[in-house]
Amino acid sequence: MPRFFRRLAEGVFDEEDLIARTAELGSFVDAAAVEYGFDRANVYALGYSNGANIAASLIFHQVNAFKGAILHHPMVPLRGLELPDLKGLPVFIGAGENDPIVPKRETDELSSLLSGAGADVHMHWERQGHQLTRTEAEAAAAWFKTQA
Repeated sequence: MPRFFRRLAEGVFDEEDLIARTAELGSFVDAAAVEYGFDRANVYALGYSNGANIAASLIFHQVNAFKGAILHHPMVPLRGLELPDLKGLPVFIGAGENDPIVPKRETDELSSLLSGAGADVHMHWERQGHQLTRTEAEAAAAWFKTQA
């Protein structure tokens, strides 16, 4: 399965590659804003699993990386970092209570890290596993509509 960055094993990220790919993503979004003429300050991240992980990594590394984020089934991208000031950053996290890839404690840790840096985190739990459900997507859409 194609991924945005390398893994060493299931749930174990190649941190050096993740950091490099995170920088590339930030540069890409910056360049795309210039090339396509959109306001960089209005970009929301939307990612599922690996996509949510690299979006979270960019939030961990770059001040004002996004106007907000919808992260479906993310993990903590890196530990031991001092997060930037995320005051008021709206973040939706969708997760599964029975997710075999992202245990509840991992999701709770990410939520706590983001909240601790000032983000306004909204948690949505499904009784499913790692799959993205229709009700989770609908909850994310409803949350997003409140952000305008």
